[in-house]
Amino acid sequence: MTSITAAIGTVVRAGRALAAAGLTDMVWGHAAVRDPEGRGVWMKAAGWGFEEADADRVVLVAWDGEVLEGDGPRHIEYPIHTEIMAAREDVGCVVHTHAPALSAFASLDEPIRPISHDGVLFCDPQVPRFTRTGALIADAALGRALAGALGDGIACLLPQHGAVTAGPDAATAVMYAVLLERACRTQLMALAAGGPRVWSDEPETALKRDQVWNPAQRNAGWHYLVRRAAAAHHTPST
Repeated sequence: MTSITAAIGTVVRAGRALAAAGLTDMVWGHAAVRDPEGRGVWMKAAGWGFEEADADRVVLVAWDGEVLEGDGPRHIEYPIHTEIMAAREDVGCVVHTHAPALSAFASLDEPIRPISHDGVLFCDPQVPRFTRTGALIADAALGRALAGALGDGIACLLPQHGAVTAGPDAATAVMYAVLLERACRTQLMALAAGGPRVWSDEPETALKRDQVWNPAQRNAGWHYLVRRAAAAHHTPST
């Protein structure tokens, strides 16, 4: 398997894993991985949902937005991925999702509390919010602004829009997206019930970040989602 074939396969698995976790928004939202030859990013073509991703629906988008390989149009919000990866050499995958819980929670302007295992990843430091616009990140300037808001973090909420997550690989970026959505959804439930009233203190939060979400545990969650997606598509999970 060539490195390019592997990158395309990773995009497919990332999309299907996000779908398996319930982060679909019809044909919107996308995951991108860095091209191993440094030409840009690989991502699914526009017009397809996460669960519809396959090797024939993945395109290579150059840093300036030109589609270099693959069939189909690119997503208009490709600058999310190209600008974050241009700013962050440590990032190999970026995920953008419009899961409703993310937008609902971001609209409250509340800090994420470590009231669940998921929340401990996003509260210290607090996940930033990109407030320049709630519209599409459709040009390089907005992409750079978003990259600046993300900084060296793992996630950023986009009020009136959704969220982005970033990691060294697809397993990490996808799991951060899944866990951020779960953290927001859980806190929304607590807020609706009149809380939250209790959550982990700083020492317990620090302990749980390593105990619950160390790389082995994150990878376990990723492989579960990949297996679940593969079963739905009747395809091998590797």
